[in-house]
Amino acid sequence: MLWKTLLLLLFYYSAHATVTYKWSRAMLYPAAQRLKRSSAAFLNPVLQNSLEDVVLLYEFLLAELDIDKSQRISIKDEELASLRKAAEFDTICNEIIPKSITEIRRLSSRLSSYPRVLKKEDFERTVLTMVYTAYRAAQSQGHQKDTWVESFVSLYKALKHDLMFPYTKEPS
Repeated sequence: MLWKTLLLLLFYYSAHATVTYKWSRAMLYPAAQRLKRSSAAFLNPVLQNSLEDVVLLYEFLLAELDIDKSQRISIKDEELASLRKAAEFDTICNEIIPKSITEIRRLSSRLSSYPRVLKKEDFERTVLTMVYTAYRAAQSQGHQKDTWVESFVSLYKALKHDLMFPYTKEPS
């Protein structure tokens, strides 16, 4: 009977570790786990696969973004907007990152209790969410501005924690 209990606990731990990891990852950006309408592939693009991609993302952000009334984000520079990576940037900005203050606060809450270092795609999406939040804070006034600024600071703290995570662990 004891070995059955031990085996059951071991199985539970293994299943829990596997499911918890996938579940918590899906929880940060649930839109990235949806299927594309045109294919059976998941909608999960990643911009930064090399140093050149990081530089290109920086160029996208410097080239001035256009955010229309429906909160759709696009790159103003036509030459940059025609690149293949620009299509992935568009998908991430318009299909994956949260746009409402409620969704951004929910993301901040999940990030504040995230138990490990973010994967590169989640880090990238959090930075882009922070850029969007900064834009909305700059465009807002009064109480709304305060709300957007609080969300920006919360995202900043989550990213700072993620960057410092390996150095803040207790020595064993």
